[in-house]
Amino acid sequence: MIESSKNKIVKKIKSLQQKKYRDKENMFIVEGIRFLSEIPDEYPILFFAVCDTFQKKNDISIYKNRAEVFIFSDEIFQLISETENSQGILAVCQKKEILQKEEILQKEGFYLIAEQIQDPGNLGTMIRTADACGVNAVFLSKNCVDLYNPKVLRSTMGSIFHLPIFQNIDLNNCIDKMKEKQIIVLAAHLKAEQYPYEVDLKKGCAILIGNEGKGLSQEITKRCTQLIKIPMIGQAESLNASIAAGVLLYEVVRQRIL
Repeated sequence: MIESSKNKIVKKIKSLQQKKYRDKENMFIVEGIRFLSEIPDEYPILFFAVCDTFQKKNDISIYKNRAEVFIFSDEIFQLISETENSQGILAVCQKKEILQKEEILQKEGFYLIAEQIQDPGNLGTMIRTADACGVNAVFLSKNCVDLYNPKVLRSTMGSIFHLPIFQNIDLNNCIDKMKEKQIIVLAAHLKAEQYPYEVDLKKGCAILIGNEGKGLSQEITKRCTQLIKIPMIGQAESLNASIAAGVLLYEVVRQRIL
């Protein structure tokens, strides 16, 4: 039973709440029973942490069969938990580097690209929606919010484990590689003149979503194959980034399942 806030395991978990330590240690935290259940069998888990109440009410042998389990007093567990109503269990996982960025690009593929998305909830929701739509991979530009930010992870609802996600991507190079594969890159843009319903999305395509406040950079906008817009007949001038992504991703789905 770990009952001291000075314990090295407590300090390790607390440090992982900051991006610089997640990057340094190449680790991140997954919290909650449902989220833990989404972790694939082959994914590297370093150890589990549970509170005393959890281990008294649940069979923790299923976790012990996979990795070491540390038991904390309820009070100390609250110090390491980042959720308001914690379920009393978390896992510390090793980041799994995804290679072969170019090999994943297929002529008939379906991709999501995000440029400098800052809100954790938006990014997590976009990844979850991309997963639901059957997107083949997600590409995140430099200066996007950290993929392993706890709020991003919770918003993905486990989808982070279901599809390849590449961080800190050079979007100029990424778009050029897509064009070489004859994948059209469609940017959601307020100045566009064409709706997504008028574009053939059955062939290889990538949907590009820009920053919540600034939108897409001019450099990246110019590199895209085509600009598209979502019709808005009310008084709102724009949509939330994750909502815009959802509308466009599901238009691809609609066209491909008809």
